[in-house]
Amino acid sequence: MDSVIADITIIGLGPSDARFVTREAWELLAGADRVFVRTVDHPVVAQLPCSVEVIGFDDLYVVSADFEAVYTQIVTTLLELAQQQPIIYAVPGHPNVGEATVSGIIANAPQGTAVRIVAGLSFIEPVLTAVGYDGMNGLQLFDAIDIARFDHPPLNPDTPALLGQVFSRFMASELKLALMRIYPDEHAVTLVHEAGGIQESIESTFLYAIDRSEHIRNLTCLYIPPLPRVGSLAGFAQTIAILRGPDGCPWDREQTPQSMRAGFIEEVAEVIEALDADDMDALREELGDVLLHIVFQAQIAAEVDEFTLTEVVAEIDAKIKRRHPHVWGDAVVNDIDDLVKSWEAIKAQENSSTALSALDNISGTLSALARAQKIQKRVGKVGFDWSTIDEVWQKVDEEIAELHSAETPEQRHAELGDMLFAIVNVARWLDIDAEIALRDSNQRFITRFHTVERLAADHGLVLTQLGIEQLEALWQEAKTGYE
Repeated sequence: MDSVIADITIIGLGPSDARFVTREAWELLAGADRVFVRTVDHPVVAQLPCSVEVIGFDDLYVVSADFEAVYTQIVTTLLELAQQQPIIYAVPGHPNVGEATVSGIIANAPQGTAVRIVAGLSFIEPVLTAVGYDGMNGLQLFDAIDIARFDHPPLNPDTPALLGQVFSRFMASELKLALMRIYPDEHAVTLVHEAGGIQESIESTFLYAIDRSEHIRNLTCLYIPPLPRVGSLAGFAQTIAILRGPDGCPWDREQTPQSMRAGFIEEVAEVIEALDADDMDALREELGDVLLHIVFQAQIAAEVDEFTLTEVVAEIDAKIKRRHPHVWGDAVVNDIDDLVKSWEAIKAQENSSTALSALDNISGTLSALARAQKIQKRVGKVGFDWSTIDEVWQKVDEEIAELHSAETPEQRHAELGDMLFAIVNVARWLDIDAEIALRDSNQRFITRFHTVERLAADHGLVLTQLGIEQLEALWQEAKTGYE
């Protein structure tokens, strides 16, 4: 092989038959004594001259279902052979498009090992021709094997996506389950088989049905068009940027971080109401309203070079991973108690440089009940707490007695606050969220009172004309029916 000057020459075989092989690649292949190929299941391999010895690695796929292990073995074998004499290694498509073994060779080749890449037409170009799309208009390119491993694939549903290596129906099944976390089940997609080849076929179907195709093989890929409406955070951020832009809405342009505060609080409250009602349709809508405020605030900050939405996402992502070393690290937790201790230790370390008090960084915008419970939890962590819940109950009785004996409005105001604070402490000891408990009690009262109103109407009674005994009777009836 006088023409081979590299230790490893990697040649792209193109997407289909020899029509798509470059002249340079064909001359090297046809003039070789021996060619290693990742798989012999490629049309060009069968068209090589009989004088060329072809050595494939297909047997490795049979003995191992782990592709990473297969690729590692191929890379190791080729690098060892290249230390003895120059070799030619041929792969489907373009060597730098979806070829893990090529990446492995480049990354692991010993210093001084010369690696030469001979380009080949990838599967991308004929697929774009088949679906009639210009790739320069925005295209996401991924390996289907990688996407199938994600719990939430990193795809932008506002931009077309092309996924290669949908090599089996099982692979398609795993892939669709991952994709349906982003796209609707009935999103129209296209399977392209043997793109550019004589037997090329285009199969239009729905996402949920891609694994039902009987034509899937190793030269199959999936084209996913964008959603019909904005579905990504980036797309929504652009919407808000337009609102705030010169040609946007005058009202939105006038808003400031401070002017949005009241609306933000209201929207969060409406999320809680949707959760209380277990109304998923309302929850979806209200979460969108909260997201609007988040993106809107980030847009305002970006306009004055304070921070960007990207930084907001990056910071919370880093914080989550930092606080979960048992998920993104080597830490081991045996139970929930270990997990809580680890979480609190990490938070304490993060706050140690800025917090001077155990009660620093407790938001003043929390409801009084929620803030009281958080205060008590904080001081309890430093040992300022009762020893038993019996002592907590005694404190409640003490505060009730002091409220009874209060003589002035100022004293009653203070003692009532102390009594409520003590009752919140009971909630903490009972592991009950005081805020949620009161919200639930409010809702129970509303529901029961509505029943009282209905019962009165059923009996032809007017509430305002009833005595307390009649009202109490209706209340008990409503309470029994409710429970």
